[in-house]
Amino acid sequence: MDRNACSFTVLFQPPFWVGIAERWEEAGYSAARVVFGAEPTDAQLYAWLEREWHRLDFSPAAEGERPVRERKNPKRAQREARAATQDRGISTRAQEALSRQREQRGLARKEQARGRREQQRQEKYLLRQEKKRAKKRGR
Repeated sequence: MDRNACSFTVLFQPPFWVGIAERWEEAGYSAARVVFGAEPTDAQLYAWLEREWHRLDFSPAAEGERPVRERKNPKRAQREARAATQDRGISTRAQEALSRQREQRGLARKEQARGRREQQRQEKYLLRQEKKRAKKRGR
């Protein structure tokens, strides 16, 4: 059975603590970034994840391999967990997903601005036409 996989990494990117959420679904790989102020405690993170996980704005799904889960020796798993908690930064794949999301937001913002400008031009044009008609009627 194919399952979704998620991970949440908290790291320090001066001057803030940042959380990187990654998920692998049937559609592909996507990521989201959350900025925390001060260093969150484990209890605060757990409570925040319960409250806010469903509200995270994930990037569009991109092709990506799913992490394979295999049974490991408990001692090896413990060593790997200790190594994973060391500060290594975010993955390149997460950076790419977040940059794609940022780029799409910028394009959407430009599209909205273009629409507003066009609407304002149209309104100005209609106002000029109305003034022209009123002037021709002698008002």
